[in-house]
Amino acid sequence: MAKAAVRVRRGLAVGKRTKTLPKAAAKIQIARINAVLQRAEESGLRAEKTGRIAGRVSADLIKQAKARTGLASDTELVEFALANVALEDNFAETFRKTRGTVDPTLKLGF
Repeated sequence: MAKAAVRVRRGLAVGKRTKTLPKAAAKIQIARINAVLQRAEESGLRAEKTGRIAGRVSADLIKQAKARTGLASDTELVEFALANVALEDNFAETFRKTRGTVDPTLKLGF
């Protein structure tokens, strides 16, 4: 069975490269990145771009992260990664804390 593919724009704001991705995966990835960056925008985390960050990281790490996200520039990649960390909802931790707190006699209708 042949994979359906779509050419997607790499990078949401400034990216210049394109890559062929499976259609469904491309849509999901773009939606996820847009959602995270939109939440960061709504939270005021993208209002001012006065900070600067520098560091040495593996070129392979950057390459893999760009390939996985579809982002083309280092700036977009760092902004997305930081927004992910800043906006994390701690679902797993909250889920563990609430384990066993539902009354076992509660009727759930099934």
